[in-house]
Amino acid sequence: MIKFDLNNRTAIITGGAQGFGLDIAKKFLDFGANVILWDIDKKELDKASKTLSNDKLSFNIVDVSNFNEVEKTTNQITKSINIDILINNAGITGSTAALWDYDVDEWNKIVEINLMGTFNCCKSIVPSMIKNNYGRIVNVASVSGKDGNANASAYSVGKAGAIGLTKSLGKELADKNIAVNAVTPAGANTRILDQMTKEHVQRMLSKVPRGRFLEV
Repeated sequence: MIKFDLNNRTAIITGGAQGFGLDIAKKFLDFGANVILWDIDKKELDKASKTLSNDKLSFNIVDVSNFNEVEKTTNQITKSINIDILINNAGITGSTAALWDYDVDEWNKIVEINLMGTFNCCKSIVPSMIKNNYGRIVNVASVSGKDGNANASAYSVGKAGAIGLTKSLGKELADKNIAVNAVTPAGANTRILDQMTKEHVQRMLSKVPRGRFLEV
């Protein structure tokens, strides 16, 4: 396996207490990075901290959909260290329902976390990357952001927005030493599947040529 040298680099991973985020954190620690997990779930953060058990690991309780909270935490961190890497991984799927039946508040919440959360983190952290002339940003989107999943309009819209944001920001930073990319995984065998109905999970699985979900 390719091993990257991330010694003396600091990475923030949102939604880092479980699933993709936690596994990314494990890899980054293996590569020598200082890792800061951002998550809204204190219990899962405590568990992740014990699981990883590394003196290069720390965490903040952050609601990425709250810009003021994100900005305040960013400012506290950048007083003493540079943020070199940002992984925008935090996200939720929400209910499975036809658009016309979707609860408005829940629809907005999903977009707030999946799209606005990515915007908030980029808006807060990019200025320090520009100042330091270095940055690597990876936005975790989804294949649903490209295809659009029936009965998952809010999730699909949020992830489609994250892809568009990635393309725009990448072009805005093209003349700087800051790379912006997105990954668009298919369904993964994580706790996020617990948020969906069995019928919706089966519908997602039926679209995968290999007939299996991604393993972390």
